[in-house]
Amino acid sequence: MVSGRQIKAARALADLRQDELAHLVGLTVQAIRKIESESVQPREGTITDIERIFTDKGIEFIDNQGVRVKPQSAEIITFEGINGFSKFYDFIYDYLQKHGGNVCVGGVDESLFSKYRQNPEEHRERMASLVKQRKNISMRILVEEGDYNFVASSYAEYRWQSKEYFSPTSFYAFGECLALISFTNDPPPLVILIKSTSFADAYRHSFDFAWSNAQEPPPAKKRK
Repeated sequence: MVSGRQIKAARALADLRQDELAHLVGLTVQAIRKIESESVQPREGTITDIERIFTDKGIEFIDNQGVRVKPQSAEIITFEGINGFSKFYDFIYDYLQKHGGNVCVGGVDESLFSKYRQNPEEHRERMASLVKQRKNISMRILVEEGDYNFVASSYAEYRWQSKEYFSPTSFYAFGECLALISFTNDPPPLVILIKSTSFADAYRHSFDFAWSNAQEPPPAKKRK
């Protein structure tokens, strides 16, 4: 199991304060101090959450009480066509089931996603159940201003991006993964998934800026 000494070292590598880690894990600062000093034995679930946070930041725990920045060589996986799209969503689900984390999704047209996804309702139901069970998963989705097709609202939060800045090129950023999605490929769609923390972080930072400037959609009954 990861030790308190490793967690303290990982914080230093990630430039993360105790209060910041406490907030991300959902613990008090005092609890983090006790874990790092090894005066308490944390639950396995707590250690899993801490590992997930540092994984998202490109830090990994290794043998012999070690900690290191994860090697940045990128692994690329492609998913093509309807069957490939289904496997991509299985990949997302399995990843979040194992690691949890925050998911940023941009350039979304849910009608296209539903068109090419096998059994879309089945995926939404399992995602809603997973988010409810894990409680350490969040998903934010940017759609074009005026789009009320919020089919994943049971587990995701939507905001409108202005038509001026909205791009139809879709992407997912989660953990160490960045997925770029094209619906113009033959056969559609094509997903290029890059396992690289630096790539994922770059898109996350851009997404966070766009999200902060996006609009919370008004109730649908107020549409004109």
